[in-house]
Amino acid sequence: MHIVVMGAGGVGGYFGAKLARAGESVTLVARGEHLAAIRRDGLRLRSAVEGEYVVRPAAVEDVRDLPVADVVLFCVKAFDTETAAAHVRSVVGPDTAVLSLQNGIDNEDKLDEILGAGHAMGGVAQVFALIERPGVIAHHFLGRIIFGELDGRVSPRAERLGAALARAAIDAQLSTDIRRALWEKYALICAVAGMTALTRSPIGVVRETPECWRMFGAIVEETVALAAASKAGLPVDIADQTMKTATSIAPGNFSSLYQDLRQGKRLELEALQGHAVRLGERFGVPTPALAAVYAALKPHAAGRRD
Repeated sequence: MHIVVMGAGGVGGYFGAKLARAGESVTLVARGEHLAAIRRDGLRLRSAVEGEYVVRPAAVEDVRDLPVADVVLFCVKAFDTETAAAHVRSVVGPDTAVLSLQNGIDNEDKLDEILGAGHAMGGVAQVFALIERPGVIAHHFLGRIIFGELDGRVSPRAERLGAALARAAIDAQLSTDIRRALWEKYALICAVAGMTALTRSPIGVVRETPECWRMFGAIVEETVALAAASKAGLPVDIADQTMKTATSIAPGNFSSLYQDLRQGKRLELEALQGHAVRLGERFGVPTPALAAVYAALKPHAAGRRD
């Protein structure tokens, strides 16, 4: 398959490297020093699970000279969705699947608005990976994708993508209810991202501090209530399941929201807690814990102020 990876950071770099290693035709879209390093030395994946290796896929900043893609893995930060979608438009043909592997629950709708209805596919990336330095992706654990058509169909393009992911030894599940999977991730990530960023502490410290853990649980409960108001179809015990999942995360782990905050980068605050607070206002669902995280991090949302 011809696969364009829009955004070769931790998520895109990890899955792009595995697909390239398996022999798929992969083009990474990157920029700056990261792009220069990939072009010069290849993309190096340093995995705590799979070892270390280098792949040499095509790497570009501008996609306009590329042929139409079978699949676009759309891996940019949520606040770049509109800009990146416009940038990738030239490689999106009538049957191209644009698989969002982003944080948040409304990126797919934005993609279809810009690229045309039916292009976007929903995706949940369960992976802890980041750019260690230009040209190098550090992978800590997990490496799973849940994906599917937004209307629940098992389409030929989804099956082809599933086969490509399997060839690359990527644990992938084709879902007929991807909206529900997106909400399940959202309930977890709003709490993990919010509390690790708010406390500037890893998840283990959050769990060990009773007041923090209670606030973590409150965020989960509020997000689950929003899912119910949105008719997302989550199981009745999803709050308990989410808390159980949170206890299994390695204690030293932070969220990407924390990492961006620490590095003075722009935050995905609006796609996570901000969107949840606005949904609460729309549905009349109280979200005091989410609102507290949103308010506390809002001064840092645009990045470091020098």
